[in-house]
Amino acid sequence: MQNELMAAEREKVRTMPLEQIDVAKGYLFEHDLVELYFSRLRKEDPVHHAVSKRYGGYWSVTTYKEIMEVEVNHDTYSSESGLGGIALAERPAPEMLPSFIAMDPPRHDEQRKTVSPIVAPGNLAMLESTIRQRACRILDGLPIGEEFDWVQRVSIELTTQMLATLFDFPFEDRRLLTWWSDMATGDPDGNGPVTSWDQRLAELGKCQDYFTRLWNERVNAPPANDLISMLAHSPATRNMGPREFLGNLILLIVGGNDTTRNSISGGLLALNRHPEQYAKLRANPALVASLVPEIIRWQTPLAHMRRTARRDTVLGGKRIAEGDKIVMWYLSGNRDDTAIEKADQFIIDRARPRQHLSFGFGIHRCVGNRLAELQLRVLWEEILRRFDRIDVVGEPTRTKSNFVHGFTAMKAVIPSRRADAPAPLA
Repeated sequence: MQNELMAAEREKVRTMPLEQIDVAKGYLFEHDLVELYFSRLRKEDPVHHAVSKRYGGYWSVTTYKEIMEVEVNHDTYSSESGLGGIALAERPAPEMLPSFIAMDPPRHDEQRKTVSPIVAPGNLAMLESTIRQRACRILDGLPIGEEFDWVQRVSIELTTQMLATLFDFPFEDRRLLTWWSDMATGDPDGNGPVTSWDQRLAELGKCQDYFTRLWNERVNAPPANDLISMLAHSPATRNMGPREFLGNLILLIVGGNDTTRNSISGGLLALNRHPEQYAKLRANPALVASLVPEIIRWQTPLAHMRRTARRDTVLGGKRIAEGDKIVMWYLSGNRDDTAIEKADQFIIDRARPRQHLSFGFGIHRCVGNRLAELQLRVLWEEILRRFDRIDVVGEPTRTKSNFVHGFTAMKAVIPSRRADAPAPLA
């Protein structure tokens, strides 16, 4: 079925007038078809103006070089929530929440600095043993010879446990963090849990209420090494209003959840789709070090980031007007073979595996990028100690979203446990 769909879409892309191409349609991501359009745009129109029925006019930037040009020129290309923020989909006014990723300097720098200590090298070193213990327990609890949902049992569970630790969030309620992450990035037109904008706003209100209780506890206690305490005690964030508090909460929840969880799923799928790379990894487990950034490049868990032009400018030979929306398609830039050798191939022993756009670049580069890599590294080290292979069964279910590039379900089977696998933790 997927092959037939791909063949039909390939012919459609080949004959479609360039001005009709709109890569923002959710079904292109849901059915893994969007690269057909990106490939043509990279060759013929790297800075492409599209007019979408839903989003209006916007510029698609699809090549590595031009994406980097937008990323490093934050004076010209703004992330400010008041100008539209970081996503192509503009929310209703009550939902345009300020957060430090949707701010320009100096406020961006001040607020980002508040939370960055939690992912400093020393703290990551302390977190590694916790991540490893949890990964071991999750893997040891998986069935052998039976189908299970990798997304629910592994990807979501590991990342949600980590997120609960970072917030010092009540562990028994940790799945609320997954729910709020899905609410924050969801869309009534998608295939996730959001059924209406009103429902979404109501659920995020519950998120705000819950975290306000945690804030009130921690603002009156000595400073601690968790994200809520850091926000409550920093001069840059302790006087945030309710909307800004919710905006930063959503940023930290989504940043700590969606990117890592979808890379965990995308990595297993990529190794299954490229069995020669899986064999290479089994033969040399030390390749986990370069496997991890290659998974993150290949999956590109956030497909795009948006900017808004602060002034008239020129990008890739195109005249950009003040107020125009510019969409940096990271997913396309990571397949640009003029910048990345053999970019359309999944290669786990690349010479420069960290040359990718999945974490962004410049002042907005993902603050938790090293934590994401750490979780993936530990997980794959422990997988290789236990199982010769994990098989993906059938086609996964992908998110119908042009922003979160991920999965809602992926069936998997573990044929057997290695004879020399470590004993399960007591």
